Amino acid sequence: MKRTAIYPGSFDPLTNGHLDVIQRAAKLFDRVVIAVAENEGKHPLFTQAERVTLVKKAVAKLPNVETDSFSTLLVEYVAARKAQAIVRGLRAVSDFEFEFQLALMNRKLDEKIETIFMMPKDTYTFLSSRIVKEIARLGGDVQPFVPPHVQLALKKKLKKI
Repeated sequence: MKRTAIYPGSFDPLTNGHLDVIQRAAKLFDRVVIAVAENEGKHPLFTQAERVTLVKKAVAKLPNVETDSFSTLLVEYVAARKAQAIVRGLRAVSDFEFEFQLALMNRKLDEKIETIFMMPKDTYTFLSSRIVKEIARLGGDVQPFVPPHVQLALKKKLKKI
């Protein structure tokens, strides 16, 4: 049986920190599915389809990584994909409390699904999509924080606003 993990998130936009976690997870699991959440409550800059496209391009060279989207309860999506684990990135202690609550709730909803917490490289611990969007909105250089195609997409999107 293949060991499959789901890495869910809004990825609005995908950052180098996300990519670092994806690459690490790809070494541990036979298959990693990057699951782009609908999450309209966050008022995303990019549509779900745009975010899926950006993620797909970023992971194209990772043979055991695929990209999908979902708008259901996460544990239902994980079960439908026949995955065994949820991968979640932790940047700082401040992330832990929220992620811990989610992990416990997911366990309560489906005890067969495990949550694996992964930390990105220390150079990415400060990085978040929210911060990247703010830098881009204010005309700053996001090149060190996102893949080149994401940087370009941010520039194009913010010119439209």
